[in-house]
Amino acid sequence: MNLLERIKAWRAKDDKPVHLRRGEVGERAAKKHLQNLGLKFLTANFRSPRGEIDLVFRDSDCLVFVEVKTRSSEAWTRPAAAVNARKRRLLSQTALDYLRLLKNPPVKIRFDIVEVLLADGEVSEVRHLPNTFAMSKPYRYG
Repeated sequence: MNLLERIKAWRAKDDKPVHLRRGEVGERAAKKHLQNLGLKFLTANFRSPRGEIDLVFRDSDCLVFVEVKTRSSEAWTRPAAAVNARKRRLLSQTALDYLRLLKNPPVKIRFDIVEVLLADGEVSEVRHLPNTFAMSKPYRYG
């Protein structure tokens, strides 16, 4: 990458919409929080044709699929409320894609949500909601 391409890449990074930059801050805070709790980080932003999972961790013999919701205010609803039935179904399908890539190992799985609240662009609170929902019907694993 030459100097001009580096400058373009650097500028493009700054041109990201606010909600994307806020999401990145939230995902970094969530990752750090979960690592401090002893979970082993595996990957971030796993994408399949059916969706994306923000963070994937291992907690002992359990794979943990994490959805991070970042908000600058919780005046309306809690951030976790944004993980509705449609989102849970997409997360379930994407988790199955991830497991298929691993050749369906015999592991337990769970879905966690991490709420990250920002105040003036800085992380003010991180809430970990473990085992928030089960895999959506009719999907099953194990």
